[in-house]
Amino acid sequence: MGDKNSEVVIIGGGLAGLTCAVTLADRGVPISLFESRPRLGGRASSFEEKQTQHLIDNCQHVSMGCCDEFNRFCETVGISAYFRREKKLYFVGPSHSGKGLSTSNESGIPFKVNSFAASSWLPAPLHLLPAFGGLSYLSMQEKLELARGLKQLARISVDFNNEPTMAEWLAEQRQSQNVINRFWNVVLVSALSESLERISLSHAQKVFVDGFLRARDNWQVLIPTVPLDQLYGDVILKRLEQKQAKVHLQTGVDRVQIEAGKVVGVQLRDGQNISCERVIVAVPHQRVLSLFPDAFEGRESLKRVEEIESAPITSVHLWFDREITELPHAVFVDCLSQWMFNRSRIMQQSSETEFYYQIVISASHNLRGEERQGRSQKEIIAEVVEELSQVWPEARQAKLIHSRMVTEHQAVFSVKPGIEELRPSQRTEVAGLYLAGDWTSTGWPATMEGAVRSGLKAAEFLLDDLVRPESLLLQQSQTGILSKILFRL
Repeated sequence: MGDKNSEVVIIGGGLAGLTCAVTLADRGVPISLFESRPRLGGRASSFEEKQTQHLIDNCQHVSMGCCDEFNRFCETVGISAYFRREKKLYFVGPSHSGKGLSTSNESGIPFKVNSFAASSWLPAPLHLLPAFGGLSYLSMQEKLELARGLKQLARISVDFNNEPTMAEWLAEQRQSQNVINRFWNVVLVSALSESLERISLSHAQKVFVDGFLRARDNWQVLIPTVPLDQLYGDVILKRLEQKQAKVHLQTGVDRVQIEAGKVVGVQLRDGQNISCERVIVAVPHQRVLSLFPDAFEGRESLKRVEEIESAPITSVHLWFDREITELPHAVFVDCLSQWMFNRSRIMQQSSETEFYYQIVISASHNLRGEERQGRSQKEIIAEVVEELSQVWPEARQAKLIHSRMVTEHQAVFSVKPGIEELRPSQRTEVAGLYLAGDWTSTGWPATMEGAVRSGLKAAEFLLDDLVRPESLLLQQSQTGILSKILFRL
């Protein structure tokens, strides 16, 4: 064993680990962060696409106005300027409320781009009433049905011991299939990256209450304007180094060493032993148990982490020889495509010969391997391009220069009923051992906000054990008075 080391060892340089590191380093706690990859950011990563020589994100990451801790973290480390706040969303659906998704090519009924923005004078939760009322693809009866469903969802008390899926709850509320397909599915699958048949009622409630009903600006979307590698790379690394934190890239940890119920050190993959009394494990849930000894007091309580399931997210990257739309983004209704991000405009990449779009398909279980239902990657990409052509005729005239489909197979954890029983606290039964990651108990689904909150909670527990107690989490966003009255929030 090496010499006695008073530093806190953080394993993992993703958003949870970075939050721990920044929080503790800012308070003068000595830090050594070990990341096995050659970069920081974890799953929020980019790679160079060889043909285009562009850095492209492995998976699109966005924040929302309700993500208070993540947004504060970005301000703290100096990256908040690299986000574009969208105060208007664009929902693309048929221009009428009939069943089925018609296109101008099939029935002469064109798509309509629906602008979705808050009223400038109505208070929450009525601020989005005109936006919902203006959706072309829902009838007035369906909008009233939707309003009843949202009100009931906001007011219901969820029994976590007998929690239904969102699909089951919507059936109980007699929400029509058209409303389910064109609203509930559109919002929830993209927000939680799971199908309605697997989403728990409580997490669906979280999305709508915190995102749409609690406060005026919570629904707004924040989109990174630079590749994720740049977002979580040099700026944060320099900040940590300025605080005398040590960051070791391409240095993997093989095992946390535990003796007599307490942490005594870590062993690196190269065999080096480092003595320490406190370790924060901030890696994906699939890797957690592999870092611990086969037997120690407290391992049994962590074993349920293995029951946490994951969900995939697929991105289709497209480069055309001309611009097919000036919109910065779009949300698709009743399509394979779910979100379009106009990366050329968002990233302000000026080019007269190449225009880059990223299409996101969340909960892409049926696009993986043998589950593609007989479709190759080429056919899936062709289906996405065809959907774009149906919405924007310019795409039919454009030449597709290059395309690439990327699937993050374990992008997020599945928010199935019962998931909260599987998510451990950031403090463990082992003295000096803490956990961080969006999969730990945060009250949030698999989001950047959840990752930051987990890092803050781990740091909070560690500071408490150092007899330096401090409350690190912000108070919940102020709830509008009318929202309190209508929904008992």
